[in-house]
Amino acid sequence: MNTVVVGGGVIGLATAWRALRHGVTVTVIDPAPATKASHASAGMLPPSSEQIDGVNDLLRLCLASRDLYPSFAAELEEFAPTGFRRDGVLDAAFDEDALRKLDHQQSFRESLGIRSERLTPEECAKLQPAFAPTLGGLLGPDDGAVDPRILSAALLTAIEALGGTVIRRQAIRVAHHTVTLDNGDAVPFDRVVLAAGCWTHHIGGLPEDAIPEIRPVKGQILRLHSEPPLLGVTARALSKGASLYLVPRLDGELVIGATYEDRGYDETVTADGAGDLLARAAEVIPGVGALRFAEISAGLRPASPDELPLIGPTAVPDVYLATGHFRMGVQLAPITADAMAAYLTDTTPHTSALPFTPLRLGRAA
Repeated sequence: MNTVVVGGGVIGLATAWRALRHGVTVTVIDPAPATKASHASAGMLPPSSEQIDGVNDLLRLCLASRDLYPSFAAELEEFAPTGFRRDGVLDAAFDEDALRKLDHQQSFRESLGIRSERLTPEECAKLQPAFAPTLGGLLGPDDGAVDPRILSAALLTAIEALGGTVIRRQAIRVAHHTVTLDNGDAVPFDRVVLAAGCWTHHIGGLPEDAIPEIRPVKGQILRLHSEPPLLGVTARALSKGASLYLVPRLDGELVIGATYEDRGYDETVTADGAGDLLARAAEVIPGVGALRFAEISAGLRPASPDELPLIGPTAVPDVYLATGHFRMGVQLAPITADAMAAYLTDTTPHTSALPFTPLRLGRAA
């Protein structure tokens, strides 16, 4: 069985890799793999998030992916480093409202069996000396982060090592078990996985309404650098009803994000975006202004109509979706890849993935 994966972000690459591990012949089509939303992403892997509150199916999917990440990374590291770290995520409260949210989060995590440790202001200061004074914190010692740029490079290396093919062209049409490229070439398939993020529904050739519209949501992300690293562990700073994530790398990079902007397909990085992120960071890390400016980037998060992932078969025979992960693509890569590999080998995916088939939205070919 020859499978074509259209889209070379972390979801498409992870799907291709896992399918290859299951003996599937795979071709990935993307004009510039790992350069869009995955490239901009910070890669925080938190124990819980505001997006999953009250959404039980999404919660189960996130927990399944969390459980898979260590083995997913370990298997991939047979080919190349992944940038995966499981050395803790600190939620730090900088006002009373945030402190109350930590109470809720602690109870929530305990109900799920997720290990967490409540920290005093003094313990937060010891763990993150660069922080402004906090009112307390909640540490997830079994959680952490991954560097999506290193992860994507590892996936590309693994795909090629296992005999997969990567075609660096644009897919413009899918019809009659063939993907047509922007240069006119045709790539035949037995099955195709559309994993092109917010560009997925722009691929032509499929019946009208067969693929749900994927809305782009822009996020600007700042990268600073210091030697030695300014922060010790990945953190979310909770203040004024919002959270700011702060993801340190071992090489001294500090990733700060993110803005949330409904601006269509605009990927422009702006002074306002950089200024907003720097101002928010300076409120919680007084010394952040002295760090070297490295980069500001923008990614387009792919949001499905109900803002939940689309994983599995569509109403069109042999056409599958792996998209719509919104703010959680890197976080959900392991479970998505495993589920898609199961679908592509005619086995049953993990039960946590079953509610996320595109067919739930009622689209018909």
